[in-house]
Amino acid sequence: MDEKQTGHIGEWIWPSAFLICAGWVIWHMPAFILDFAPPESESLFGQISGLHERKDVLPNLGGLFGGYADVVDWVALILIPVFTFLGARSVVTAPMEFQNWPRWDRFALFIGRATMIMILTMTCVMLYEVFLRYVIEAPTKWANELTLWIAGFVFLTSGLYAMQQRCHIRISILYDVVPRPVRKLMDVLSTLFIVLFTFGLVFGSYQQVFINKFYRWEMFGTAFDPPIPATIQPMILITLVLVSLQAIANLIADWKLDPEFHSADDIDEEEIAAIKRSIGVE
Repeated sequence: MDEKQTGHIGEWIWPSAFLICAGWVIWHMPAFILDFAPPESESLFGQISGLHERKDVLPNLGGLFGGYADVVDWVALILIPVFTFLGARSVVTAPMEFQNWPRWDRFALFIGRATMIMILTMTCVMLYEVFLRYVIEAPTKWANELTLWIAGFVFLTSGLYAMQQRCHIRISILYDVVPRPVRKLMDVLSTLFIVLFTFGLVFGSYQQVFINKFYRWEMFGTAFDPPIPATIQPMILITLVLVSLQAIANLIADWKLDPEFHSADDIDEEEIAAIKRSIGVE
C-alpha cells in the first residue's frame, strides 16, 4: 500500500517521541488533575498535591496559568496528538503484516509501532538491571517495577494491534464450511459480542476505575512507587473501547472481500515466505 520501505527513521522517531511525551504526562498527571478537576475533599487535595511535589521532575519550574502543570508538562501534553498524527502518517507495513488495511487503521498500526518500542525499552531496562545487579552489585530500586509497568501497557496495546492484524486465535473449522451469508452473520455476531462485552465492563467498572483509581491517583506503594493502579486499570477500559472500534472497522473493511479458506499448508507457506522477505532472504 505504501512505496516507502518499512523500518525507516520516522517509524522509530515518532513512536519514541510519542512515548516520551506520554510518559512525561502520565508521571505528572497529579498536576493536571489539580488544574483540570481539583478535588473538593481537602484531604484528597492534599494527598494529590503531595504526590505532585514528590514526583515533579522539575520542581523549580512554576505552573502556567496559575496552576500546577509547568511549561514542560503542557508542551508534552500538546505534542502527544502531534506525534500521534505524524507517526500514523509515517506507518509502512512490513511484508509479513496485514496488507489490505484502510486509512483509519493507521492509528492501530502506529500503536503497534509504539508497542514494539516499549518492548525494546523493557528489554533494555532488564539488561541494565541485570548488569548492575550481578556485575556491579548495585541493583536499582526502579527497574523491576518499571518493567512491570511497561509490560502492562504492552499486554494491552498489543491487543489493539492484534485485532487490526486479524491475528487473534480463531477456530475456523465451522467458519470455512458454511455459506458466505452465514459467514457474514458470524462476523456480525462476533463483533456484536465484543461491543456488548466492552459496554458491560465499562459501564460496570467506570466509577471504580476512573474515580477510585485514576482520580485518586493510586500508587503502587513501593520505593519507586509508580502509579500502576492509577494507569493500568483505566488503560484496560480504554483499550477495550479501541479494540471494539477496531473490530467494527475490520467488519466494515472485510465485508466485501472474497472469502478465504484457511488451509494449514497454505498459511504456513505464506507465513514462511513473508518472514523470509522481512529479513531479506529469498
